[in-house]
Amino acid sequence: MNLDRLDHQGAFTPAPGAAPFARQVLAQAGMESRLMVRNGEQLLLAVVIPVIVLVAAVQGADRVGLDFSRPTVDIFAPGVLALAVMSTAFTSLAIATGFERRYGVIKRLGSSPLSRTGLLVGKIGALLLIEVLQIVVISAVALGLGWDPSPDLAAAALAVVAGTAAFAALGLLLAGALRAEATLAAANLVYLLLMAGGAVVLPVSAYGAFGDVVRWLPSGALGDAMRDALTLGTTSWRDLAVLLAWAALGAVLTARTFKWE
Repeated sequence: MNLDRLDHQGAFTPAPGAAPFARQVLAQAGMESRLMVRNGEQLLLAVVIPVIVLVAAVQGADRVGLDFSRPTVDIFAPGVLALAVMSTAFTSLAIATGFERRYGVIKRLGSSPLSRTGLLVGKIGALLLIEVLQIVVISAVALGLGWDPSPDLAAAALAVVAGTAAFAALGLLLAGALRAEATLAAANLVYLLLMAGGAVVLPVSAYGAFGDVVRWLPSGALGDAMRDALTLGTTSWRDLAVLLAWAALGAVLTARTFKWE
């Protein structure tokens, strides 16, 4: 056997270098999704709390004097689906990433060929997998409560993807700039504020004049985009554009400021 010839042809020559970007992202997304599924607290925030909000809102709407042109479950179900996306893509991601930085997980990723952009895209991929679970569970509960949607599934999918990108970028921005404990407090505070006053569960029209402000927040844009897609069967291009603008802003700021440790 002519070893020199085989070596010249590359049979025994290693091929050092990073894996292709797509392969890096898929590996990161797979790892992230497995960790989220194993974390009971993350599943509580992702599934249980939105279901409680949905049931409580539908059952209590009449008692607090809320009056809509459609059945309350038709109004609240899309909003709670939007809330679920926000809880996973923003709150859960920010908290998990903050503590990953604290325990040195992100630092070790920083020594790998994975770029900040690759980390962001990989985490978004994992979030989309978890959101499929959320959508199935919450939709089943809503249908049991009498939800009768008129969906445009393509429009709903666009809203979920755009909303996930926007909130994930903002969540990573928060987690990359603050200490873990501060991220935990800030992420939960922002979540509660947006749930109560960000037009995510309730439509923008329920906020009166303040609705002209909250419609430009990512929460208001995602809530309206989901309601238009699942209640009216239409695509809200303005709301999608707002979400993409937030996603772009958050991604740029995250890429510039994210600290691996």
